[in-house]
Amino acid sequence: MSNLIDQTMIIAILPEIGLVVLIGLVLLFGGIWKGKRLKGLGWLTAAGLGVLIVLSLVFAGPQAENQLVWGNMLHHDWYGLVFRLIFMLGAAITAIIAMEYDYGQKSEFYILLLTSTLGMNLMASAADLIMLYLAFETASIPLYVLAGFLKREKSSVEAGFKYLLFGAMSSALMLFGFSLIYGFTGMTNLADLAQAVVQGVFPPSAVLVSLLLVLIGFSFKISAFPFHFWAPDIYQGAATPISGFLSTASKAAGFSVLLRVMFVVYPSLTGQWQLILGIISGLTMTVGNIIALTQKDLKRLLAYSSIAHAGYILIGISAASAFGVGSAVFYIGTYLLTNLTAFGAVALAGEKTGSFAVDDFDGLSRRSPGLALIMLVSLLSLAGMPPFGGFIAKVLVFAAGVRGGMLWLVAVGALNSIIGLFYYLIVLKHVYLYLPQEGAPKLTFPKPAVATLALLSLGIIVIGTLFSPWYHWALNAAQNLF
Repeated sequence: MSNLIDQTMIIAILPEIGLVVLIGLVLLFGGIWKGKRLKGLGWLTAAGLGVLIVLSLVFAGPQAENQLVWGNMLHHDWYGLVFRLIFMLGAAITAIIAMEYDYGQKSEFYILLLTSTLGMNLMASAADLIMLYLAFETASIPLYVLAGFLKREKSSVEAGFKYLLFGAMSSALMLFGFSLIYGFTGMTNLADLAQAVVQGVFPPSAVLVSLLLVLIGFSFKISAFPFHFWAPDIYQGAATPISGFLSTASKAAGFSVLLRVMFVVYPSLTGQWQLILGIISGLTMTVGNIIALTQKDLKRLLAYSSIAHAGYILIGISAASAFGVGSAVFYIGTYLLTNLTAFGAVALAGEKTGSFAVDDFDGLSRRSPGLALIMLVSLLSLAGMPPFGGFIAKVLVFAAGVRGGMLWLVAVGALNSIIGLFYYLIVLKHVYLYLPQEGAPKLTFPKPAVATLALLSLGIIVIGTLFSPWYHWALNAAQNLF
């Protein structure tokens, strides 16, 4: 057996091995620690993920451009590694914010979070339909539980139940698409399937049907129109840190697979899926932004904002070029930092005031100037304003769209950016220009969570001003698909 497993194979799954070890440690200390010491589970999870990120950067970098390992089930490439780093960073930030609450002092919360991250990691590196589906379910099932984790709150239980039903439906449709692919070709390896499509082994009508079914499954995961309807209810009902994780890491996982499948399995149909994704992109950002204008609850507003940002990312993918994919990957990484910061700030303020209504954030700048500044940075970045990371991300995907001949889509994106700026400024007007209720006390928040959000805000500014190294990583990852 030792001759069958070499060093490259071990290095290729180093982050996943680390996650399994970390899950075991959380399970162990969750049974040993009692009372206030259980808060340390959040630190253990975040620190463990931080160590894994460093070890992955140092030791898990692929030597060749693209290697297939473990029986051609997994890719060992920069594309997979970059996304795995994004997922683990998102989980670490979520753990730090969540540990301040009652549900963040239960080992099962972190075990579910880490298990979902493990599934996302495997999704990004999957080279086979079987591995892809197993990873998809490994990532999704813990999220169904986490969405309904607050079992004493009706809205959370409802969110978990809805997420389960809608997720099961989309998974079934995607699996039917996979079974159609296997039924006509007898293959499950992604690269082999591309050859089957080109050689005519796969009938054109069946190819198109399988493409549409697979797109439905991924559209649900990234909350793209018309499969976006689940997001607002789930984001509003779930614990706010989980809503942030769903809107960033989970969405990034969906995009990682969408990119891999479209460019590896269906390159011969680029003209067809490019137009389909372009139309979905335009509808997604338009629907998300227009409905966000009417929202009075900040979590629902951020949910529709998240839907709109999926549309912006799809502009880069629709360009169908290395530049477009690199821009989309850069956007996904920037969006993860920005939206986790926004959800984190909303979580702290909303939990303290007992409400997530926009009106209840009146005068937040006077009650907590630091948290208000963090909200300012994150919301202006989401709006695409300089000098924040969101501005550079939008410029790159728009440039990719122009270079890819999608001028009409870029025009739709530019108009939607103006709409988005309007509702973000409405929130900031409440935070900075309105006065708090008479007698409203100053707000204090846990220092670890505020320090984490402050570092994320600084990261948003750094990415917006010194974006070249980060974009270089994204472009290197994109090259693996071409």
